[in-house]
Amino acid sequence: MKKVALAAVLAAAASTASAGSYGEVVIVEPEIVVEEAASSSNAGLLVPLLFLAFVAAAAAN
Repeated sequence: MKKVALAAVLAAAASTASAGSYGEVVIVEPEIVVEEAASSSNAGLLVPLLFLAFVAAAAAN
């Protein structure tokens, strides 16, 4: 019984002793990511033009 009590005391002392330390605090600043809008002058025009080209090619056959 004494060995069990001694083991419990040593286990409790070991866990609290290695719980942590008073080290230097490192503060990490978050990165700021700025997304720029992709601008293209013909982005809305390209898909309909390709569609019309495929329709014209299919109608020519």
